[in-house]
Amino acid sequence: MKRWMATVLAGLVLAGCQPEVLPEVLPGPDLATCGADGLQGLVGQPAAVLQGMTFGQSTRILRPGMAVTMDYRPDRLNIDIDAAERIVRVHCT
Repeated sequence: MKRWMATVLAGLVLAGCQPEVLPEVLPGPDLATCGADGLQGLVGQPAAVLQGMTFGQSTRILRPGMAVTMDYRPDRLNIDIDAAERIVRVHCT
């Protein structure tokens, strides 16, 4: 009887050690799709550097708290600005 209890207890302990299954993360669009690949040097720069630059028709400059649409457009260039007015990310969506 004790051996049976030890086996059950060991099984329960091992069942609790199963690795967590994480959801599959799908890759985003290639940075070349919207031209973000050539603009990665902007990351870390002050947002003021964008004032003298021109971008294509599908470009969004996103600041904290700003309302944005959630539609998926891999050809759209997005430039994320943080609260300190620094460029933190340049990506396509």
